[in-house]
Amino acid sequence: MTAGAPPAIVVDSLRKTFGDFTAVDGVSFTVPSGSVLAVLGPNGAGKTTTVNMLCTLLRPNGGSAQVAGFDVTKDAAAVRRSIMLTGQFAALDESLTGKENLILFGRLMGLNKTDATERALGLLRTFKLSEFADRRIANYSGGMRRRIDIACGLVVKPKVVFLDEPTTGLDPRSRQEVWRLISQLKTLGVTVLLTTQYLEEADLLSDNIVVIDRGRVIAEGTADQLKTRMGGVYCEVIPLDPNEFRQAMDLLSDLHPSLSSEDSAILVPAPHGSATLVEVVTRLAHARIELADVGLRRPSLDEVFLHLTGSTTSAPGA
Repeated sequence: MTAGAPPAIVVDSLRKTFGDFTAVDGVSFTVPSGSVLAVLGPNGAGKTTTVNMLCTLLRPNGGSAQVAGFDVTKDAAAVRRSIMLTGQFAALDESLTGKENLILFGRLMGLNKTDATERALGLLRTFKLSEFADRRIANYSGGMRRRIDIACGLVVKPKVVFLDEPTTGLDPRSRQEVWRLISQLKTLGVTVLLTTQYLEEADLLSDNIVVIDRGRVIAEGTADQLKTRMGGVYCEVIPLDPNEFRQAMDLLSDLHPSLSSEDSAILVPAPHGSATLVEVVTRLAHARIELADVGLRRPSLDEVFLHLTGSTTSAPGA
């Protein structure tokens, strides 16, 4: 985050309707400069509609929003000059090389040939693609295509980058390449708003998370804060001998009133963290109950998402 800088995005009671259908209903959030915000939500939640309003592709029916200090309704042209939007699929000319694509984007954005070439070479170095500069895009891997696609959007040095599910369809190695790229954007002081189908992506990359459902913000906070809402840390205990499961449950029953079980595991809420773990292990050792596994666990972001939205699927859609 950029200390002392004004917020990069300010959204206040933003609203969008399509006839009688309300797609976005009073959404509000703020994104500090130089940070990464992940926006999550099930299919049809209003995420993409919100992003399209912030990028000036849709006009709001109510509320207000400022991006890079400009009003999305009153100063739409200034907003567009300050942002980059990358969708799920790379918008590149496959007949051109990586360098040629970057130069083309630079020229289209008003740079002269010399400046466009210099900027292209700099971006290729930044994203570790210099050795592939003269290779045609048609011969790039999925991760390389995505990196060049994002690099094209950085030719004019945007203040805010919108990434709409940037790793959809990529293999695990290519996804990790894009993750490293998003981390690079943050180190360059660029603000990133990320929508994603992959909850571990939001957990790994974001400074803050906004969960949208039915057009409204239903939760906001860091990944840790959202996980805490699920009950925080707990101790998972799996006895080696299933026949000793009930005895172990009885021995641990007074540690917390919300002690429960799931499949072959005993789940003990651990508000005192490692102290609870030590007490669990000590009690079971004295009773000579051997364990197949024991450890402190935290709710996953998947569990948080399902809890908040009441969804029956684990991955939020577009």
